[in-house]
Amino acid sequence: MGAALSRAAQWTTAGSGTGKLEITPLNESLLKEIIKYVENFSARHPQEAALVFKEPIEWTTTLEPSAFGPDYEISKSTVNSKETVKDGQPLLHLSSHTIQVYCFSQLSNILQLAQDKKMKEVRACLEANRDPVAKILGPSFATVEGEDTSMLRLLDKVKDDSEGHEAELKMKMLLLLQQLDMQLLNNSLKQMSQEVRPTPVTVKNDVELLKRFCGEGEKMVLKSVEYTSDYEFSNGCRAAPWRQVHGEICYLLIKPLDTDPLYITCSTAGVFLNGGMEKESEAIDYERKSEVYKDLVTLLKNKSPHFAENITKQDFAIYEEPPSTQKTQHVELVDTEEQGQTQRSYENREKNVHEKMRQQPTQNKPTPPKKLEPSLKWKNLNLTSYQEEKNENSTIIKTGKPDKETAAKGRISPRSPEFKNKAHFSFAHLPRPSARKPKTPGAKDEDFSESSSESEEDEDQPDRRQESNTDLPSEYWQIQKLVKYLKIGSLKILKEISRNSQIRRAIVDLGGLQTMVKILDSPDKDLKFLAAETIANVAKFRRARRTVRQHGGIKRLVGLLDCVPDNSANLTSEQEKDIEVARCGALALWSCSKSTRNKEAIRKAGGIPLLAQLLKSPHENMLIPVVGTLQECASEQSYRVAIQTEEMIKDLVKNLSRENPELQMHCASAIFKCAEDIVTRDLVRQYDGLKPLAALLSMSENKQLLAAATGAIWKCSISIENVAKFQEYKALETLVGLLTDQPEEVLVNVVGALGECAQEPSNRAVIRKCGGIQPLVNLLTGTNQALLVNVTKAVGACAIEPDNMAIIDRLDGVRLLWSLLKNQNPDVQASAAWAICPCIENAKDAGEMVRSFVGGLELIVNLLNSDNKEVLAGVCAAIAKIAKDEENLAVITDHGVVPMLAKLTSTTDDKLRRHLAEAIAQCCMWGSNRVSFGGAGAVAPLVHYLNSQDTSVHRATAQALFQLSRDPNNCITMHENAVVKLLLDMVGSTDEVLQEAAAGCVANIRRLALANEKARYG
Repeated sequence: MGAALSRAAQWTTAGSGTGKLEITPLNESLLKEIIKYVENFSARHPQEAALVFKEPIEWTTTLEPSAFGPDYEISKSTVNSKETVKDGQPLLHLSSHTIQVYCFSQLSNILQLAQDKKMKEVRACLEANRDPVAKILGPSFATVEGEDTSMLRLLDKVKDDSEGHEAELKMKMLLLLQQLDMQLLNNSLKQMSQEVRPTPVTVKNDVELLKRFCGEGEKMVLKSVEYTSDYEFSNGCRAAPWRQVHGEICYLLIKPLDTDPLYITCSTAGVFLNGGMEKESEAIDYERKSEVYKDLVTLLKNKSPHFAENITKQDFAIYEEPPSTQKTQHVELVDTEEQGQTQRSYENREKNVHEKMRQQPTQNKPTPPKKLEPSLKWKNLNLTSYQEEKNENSTIIKTGKPDKETAAKGRISPRSPEFKNKAHFSFAHLPRPSARKPKTPGAKDEDFSESSSESEEDEDQPDRRQESNTDLPSEYWQIQKLVKYLKIGSLKILKEISRNSQIRRAIVDLGGLQTMVKILDSPDKDLKFLAAETIANVAKFRRARRTVRQHGGIKRLVGLLDCVPDNSANLTSEQEKDIEVARCGALALWSCSKSTRNKEAIRKAGGIPLLAQLLKSPHENMLIPVVGTLQECASEQSYRVAIQTEEMIKDLVKNLSRENPELQMHCASAIFKCAEDIVTRDLVRQYDGLKPLAALLSMSENKQLLAAATGAIWKCSISIENVAKFQEYKALETLVGLLTDQPEEVLVNVVGALGECAQEPSNRAVIRKCGGIQPLVNLLTGTNQALLVNVTKAVGACAIEPDNMAIIDRLDGVRLLWSLLKNQNPDVQASAAWAICPCIENAKDAGEMVRSFVGGLELIVNLLNSDNKEVLAGVCAAIAKIAKDEENLAVITDHGVVPMLAKLTSTTDDKLRRHLAEAIAQCCMWGSNRVSFGGAGAVAPLVHYLNSQDTSVHRATAQALFQLSRDPNNCITMHENAVVKLLLDMVGSTDEVLQEAAAGCVANIRRLALANEKARYG
């Protein structure tokens, strides 16, 4: 019965111990047979019916206590059978809808009590007990494919486990269960052999024919029919390789004329609606959202009334293959290493339906059926040839059951899912994984391939790196033999082979992660750490990490961390196991923590204090995954705060001095992320962490470590107190030396650190004397956006020093900065604009330099149309500098700078307000610009800037108002907006510039008022 349920029944989660039985005709037939068999079991086999199971069969029942008769003791929500085992345990126990049954006689009684709920009860029972034989006869009889399951071997097990009358009863029970198993398999085979299922050929023909009736005309029944992928594998499938494992052929977007677009999955089991295309990630939600239909036309008739009504009027004959072909063709799983066809080739050719469709028009002529040949995978398994299977299955098709010769060979339909399960899996000839030391999660090939800020909805993509052992034999693809029933031996093998990306996906597809998560509750510590380490290997892609979380894995993994670090040298074997369990738990959490939702789940499960506790461990192999998890989670603000409050900065700094480069790298990475906060920056300095960080700059050969160290130095340099320390440790000179011949991730951090250090005047001279100006200017020609943001800031900071500015000008650095204003990235635009400001201010002949840039002034004025406030603030600041030259002011006025600045005055952003007011003040110096600003409505909004809490805004605004007040109409507008009282308050300011501008503006308004009075009363 276990084998039949696993192979013949149709489950929602293939290979999973927690899947659901789908409501299909095949499953209903199987359930009816089981009901009939169990109901009559007591009458036919009374002695075997009384045999007590090794473990109870348990499930959630719909039966109420009131349904049980006089043979049971009933108390509120509890029911116990009067029949008991020798030790007094009742043969049936019901409590809170959870029922436990210890023998077949009680199972028969339940079916009689269930009446019209028999199907529901049996379904719930089987879903909760996927391998009932293991419960009935014991764990040693669990259905593990690949083991010797011959009847003689099983009978030997009975003899080993029991003796006397009990052994005889168990043998009979075993024979009865095997008989039921074969009966179920044969009947399911009979039904499946009579089914006509979709194939790549029939689906393709249906699509081509449907396309004939797409459009807007009278005879059209659909708007359009499109594949979501233009790439077709050699077997005719368009689904990704890891989806072909589920029998999926392709995905379609069909737009009916009367309903919303339909996203459809075509598979060997039929066609159905899927979850559609997700907007941001453009990934397909593969989950089934409808019942399964036999073909596309049937589905469309059910979903589109217009299609159903009009398709019958068309000359529409769906092409069908000859019956013999239909009943024997099967879809081979794509072997992505065969014939040079890699997973990357699928990715490279994958196109979304929203992109440009194929330019060549689809041919109306239906494609003739393509002969599907067995792939190398089947040939390598020494299975029968495709032609032999075709011939032998013809007997099944005609008679409804296999002939004696075919049954003896144990062959089944090559189309059916169980066909591939028949292949014998032998562990003896599996090649061992690569002998090289495996990398822990987070090493370069894993860590840099996945972002901490991943989107949970993104489609799973194959790993893009080169891994050891990617050229795998076909036997590796029989992973279900290992996944279904995990024991210590299976886990050891899975732990090793799961280092391969394709194996990882196969394990997830077969439900292996759910089983491993359950094993984490086992009292056996060996099983725990093996399961945890295997999860660590498997959870390297989004779907796997999501599966771990959704099945309660995060909470269980966090529980494994509850191990107090032991500093003693002599550990007992149990203590060593506890440490190994915690280490493997941390490894798994490290892999899982690349998901934002998993980070939150780790925090909610109480993981932070446990990680803080393990951070004090003396064992480096423990520290690496712990710090790795922390540095991954430190991208979240809640973790950064927790790392401070749990006093982890001290331990991170301490571990920077260990002579383990990988540990140093992860500690530096954690500091890099946490040092965004000023408190963390201060703590790093207080715990003497700046010196070891500076020392790590000498590790120039280890690029990952160098990137982490320079990142931490960059963020710590934001605090001026830390800059002074780095000066003391001569870090600045070393950083300048790293400006060439380094990977971009190192350069981004190095330049970022130099940009922060250059805020200190003395450091600008150090950068120049060390020869740093030229390499910085050279980096302005790059394309890395993050690097450009940092290098523009560094060049701008250096330009404050006149001697540095002379070198920048000579190297044509200002022109390069100006060209970056055309960059599409607003961060680069803003940073370039800010850098241009000190360049203009400190250049010898700034006006002439600016005019030499052809189209430069028009370019910067046009950036006032940007939607980015930082870009606008930077451009306004640059315009304020440019407008100090009268000729340049005249040019930008001609380019319409006045109305564009006036349009921005409604902003509430204080930073933009300040620089906008400065630009307006400077632009008032030309011609009739003061009048134009008044006419454009800029005056009244400026008055309201004086209500800001920022004194720098007050100063710039007062200056602008002073210039504008030289026009009488502007004075009237200011007076109407109650500017005088606000300005009078500022006349008493200690800021002399603000004081003078406020007083001047009030004086102009007063002068106008006096002139009016004099004119009136003369």
